[in-house]
Order: sequence, then structure tokens, then C-alpha cells
Amino acid sequence: MAGARGILRLARGLFRHKIHYVNSSPADEVGLFLEVSVSELRRTSLFDRHVAAGARMVPFAGWEMPVQYSGIRDEHSAVRSRAGLFDVSHMGQLEFLGETGERALQRLTSSDVSSLDVGKCQYSFFVDEAGCTVDDAMIYRVDEEMILVVVNASNVEKVDSHIRGYLSAEEKDVVINASDSWNLLALQGPDTGSILAGAGVSSALCSLSFHSVARGDVLGVPALVAASGYTGENGVELFVKEALSVVWDGLVDAGSDGLALCGLGARDTLRLEASLALYGHELDEQTSPIEAGLGYAVSEGDYVGAEALRKQRADGPGKRLVSMVLEDRAIPRQGCVIETTDGQAVGAVTSGTMAPWLKKPIAMAYVEPGNHKVGNRLVVDVRGRKASCRVVRRPFYKRPTT
Repeated sequence: MAGARGILRLARGLFRHKIHYVNSSPADEVGLFLEVSVSELRRTSLFDRHVAAGARMVPFAGWEMPVQYSGIRDEHSAVRSRAGLFDVSHMGQLEFLGETGERALQRLTSSDVSSLDVGKCQYSFFVDEAGCTVDDAMIYRVDEEMILVVVNASNVEKVDSHIRGYLSAEEKDVVINASDSWNLLALQGPDTGSILAGAGVSSALCSLSFHSVARGDVLGVPALVAASGYTGENGVELFVKEALSVVWDGLVDAGSDGLALCGLGARDTLRLEASLALYGHELDEQTSPIEAGLGYAVSEGDYVGAEALRKQRADGPGKRLVSMVLEDRAIPRQGCVIETTDGQAVGAVTSGTMAPWLKKPIAMAYVEPGNHKVGNRLVVDVRGRKASCRVVRRPFYKRPTT
């Protein structure tokens, strides 16, 4: 895969109960960068370290972020085979405090917060009254006093505004947009545990079970350590409020030559191989979690948008998200039209790439119901080239269990 080439304006056009077909050719290989004025960009506290390490910096969601260091292929392969370290401090964090905060969150998200044990996390959604996605989120019940919610960098203000439209005066005091207080690193890959141990992290934190979260010290810095991530590999996410550079430098030293510094480009190809949804591609304000095939994170409780989602679950979604493997070498991009073998347009690509680890062209796409079954053969129009493909079971890549 070539490196990222310029700035992509994220395409829109997959409408609820209707798919808008656009035959376009995105200008960016990675497919996730937003155009903004350089003077408006924010920087994480690790900016100078990224530049010193040779990172290519690009605008993304109002931030100047590393898209790659040694190269997307190399970084991607390092995460699959060893480990990679990501600075994702641009992500947004909301704190819901005490019982009042928990009750508010229960009314606002699609998952059942009340069933989430202390020290655990879960995937969820903020949806509107129509059941469409305001944002997807990870919810971490840190302790009895705080639930931490992580949202996408580009949606922080939108989510905060959406939430506050449903909060009472009392609840507004215990729901805090703490995005400027937290920093976030992601250490991902099979060598994660050994690198943490080499950095002196306690054995308890090194061996957290999947979707667990705990407080502790990492290189002498107070942190939240969560066994979560966005790559399809085992790993941890480290939330710290101060001394981010100490944690970064210590992990780099502990990783020695086996640890790769990774940018947003590899993060995107890794999540796509793992068939993980990305807001602005598989999820948007015209798409519901049910349509995205993520109904496991949609509870039967009462919350904003629940009635619409219950109806959609009963009636069936108006479009279906599929994973596809191309049988030609063409690389599909967001907006490429999906056709039946007899030329009828039935969908559009949301994400696509030449998968670095799997070494084949893959894509996710929305198609009209009836065209989504595993094994179904379709055609992708890649800039005028008709490329054969077939629907496959998700995910494309599943990490080894041994």
C-alpha cells in the first residue's frame, strides 16, 4: 500500500432505507483525513516526539496527527506480529459521575450501563430519536464514582451537545466533557504484555482480561489501563492526565527494536482487516447500529432512540453492512458502486484497501437486503473497472488464539 496522499473530504451518501450510489475515487489512500486550516489544528503533547521520529503529520479531526512513521505496511505488520504504539490523545472523553451520572448515561446510550461491572468496559452508541448514529463509544466503569466514555475526536462537541439536550440541571453538574484533561496511548499486538512487564508495570495490569479496566501506575505515572483497542489484536489503552511523554518514552525503551511507532494510517488498515466500523464510513447520522450489524450493543431498554431501534429490529434493516473480498487486484474506495452480476446497482463501498497482512483487496459496503448473504457474488465499479467480489463472513482477520 502506498502512503497517504493528501486530504480526503469524508463522503456522505449512505441514507437510511436508501443507498446513494456515488462512483468516486477518494484522493487519500487511508480514507479518513479531514480538511482544515493548519492554523486551526491542535497538537498532542507528543507532537515534537512524533516529528523527531520522522512521522508524517496530517490534519485529522482538528488535530495535527501522525499518519505514518516507517510506512503503513511496516507498522501494520508490526502490530500483527509484535507490537505497535499509537498516540490517540485526540479522542474525546466524557466523565459521568456517581449514581446520577450513571442514570443519565443509561438513558442516553444503547447498551445496558446498569449491567456493567466495576472494572469492565463495553461498546455502545449514542443515537438520535430516529435510531441513527450520533457516535459510537466505549464505556469504562472505572469505579463506583466514575464512568468514562470515549468518543471520536471529530464528534466530541456534537456528542456533548446531543447529551446536554436530554440532561436535567442536576445531571449537567455530573456529566463533564473532560477531553482536555485526558491523554490516551494504545499499545497493541501480541508482545503487549511483555513490553508492559519490561517497563515495570505490575503483573496484574499486564494480564488484564479482555474489556477490563483498572487504575494503576505505569512508569510511575497514575493511569487507567484498559484491555481494549481498535486493531483486532490484544493490547491495552492507557489513559493518563499528566507526564504522557514519560509513559511514551518508557514504553519505547521497553519495546526496544521490536516495538513500532504507528500512525493513524495503520490504525485504519488494522481496524478494516478486523471489520471494525469507523464513524464517517460505516456509521453516520443516516445509519443505525442495527443496519451496521452491531445489534449486540443495542439493548431492549428505554433510552433515546430505543423505540426506533426496536421497530427496525422487528421490521428488518433497510440496508445491510457486508464484508467483501475482491477477486481482482483493484482496490475499492469509499463511494465505489456495488452491482449485481447483471449490472444492477445495489450498494456502495464504505471502506476499502489492499489488506497489508492478508495481502488481498478487501472492502466493507452497504447493500440492499437480499444481497448480503455470505458467498453472494457481486461487482464493484472501481473507477470504471468492474471488479468481481464475494461477500465473506466478518471479520476478515481474527487474531490467533494460541
